[in-house]
Amino acid sequence: MPETIEPYSTLTCPECGHRSRELMPTDACQFYYDCTACGTLLKPKAGDCCVFCSYGDVKCPPIQQGGPCCDSR
Repeated sequence: MPETIEPYSTLTCPECGHRSRELMPTDACQFYYDCTACGTLLKPKAGDCCVFCSYGDVKCPPIQQGGPCCDSR
């Protein structure tokens, strides 16, 4: 279990490839994200709990801590 949680993740849009570094919420899951370049609405892939786990280079804080994400789907 990591001692320090990385609070930022870079999301990559699967439609246009745009990358955006975002601060991840620690008190809620982020299920949706609008790509700032093309406007595509990102949603978690099947089996992932949030957009950071699906499209980010760093998993969300609960997963980093070794636990389930907000509402473990």
